[in-house]
Amino acid sequence: MASTLAESTDPYCLREGESAALLSGHGWRRFVVLGDSVAEGSCEPTPGYSDQQWADRIAAELDAARPGLAYLNLGRSGLRAHEVRATQLAPALAFGPDLALVVCGGNDAFRSRYDADSVDAELTEMIVALQQAGADVITVGMFDVSYSPAVPEAARPGLRERMRRLSAHTARLAERLGTLHVHLTDHPLTADPTLYSTDGRHGSARSDAIATAETLRALSAHLGPTSPR
Repeated sequence: MASTLAESTDPYCLREGESAALLSGHGWRRFVVLGDSVAEGSCEPTPGYSDQQWADRIAAELDAARPGLAYLNLGRSGLRAHEVRATQLAPALAFGPDLALVVCGGNDAFRSRYDADSVDAELTEMIVALQQAGADVITVGMFDVSYSPAVPEAARPGLRERMRRLSAHTARLAERLGTLHVHLTDHPLTADPTLYSTDGRHGSARSDAIATAETLRALSAHLGPTSPR
């Protein structure tokens, strides 16, 4: 179901010139992304919205504000949290990032045997290692995909509970470890069907546009009051 809006008029997306103001004076030079399909980019096209994926959009906006950004996206579809850590942490550290986005756990939460504590442990290992290497780390509480029209009605309650448990656990980790946290789970549009793809697992281009806006605002808040609003 397509949105009747366009990105340029969507009140939840970036306004013209907003990105430049939000990122004014940022100093990040090396941006790495670790995660699953959300990191790699798998949003479904939405008429009126950019087809550029979320992480790629963040990189593009950072580079536009200060040209010369080095960007590495290690995200791969289908990976669980332990697989992200096992296959992506070492190359991410070797890249020498000063900014990292870590987004995973969704594939774990899709399983009925989701182990929140195990996912927490994997996320903690990645976050701490990246921070010790000198990177600011972005974490995310994802949109609640249980609201997707493509999710069978009978599966929604269990999936919703697990997705919200993942989000709550990640938020607590973010507070404890001091990450730049982007909380999308309780966004005003989280139940809006236009945010979700027809596969029942991913988002639409509209969700990526909104996630981009929220991520840049979180980065701006980290930069402090000297960054123009």
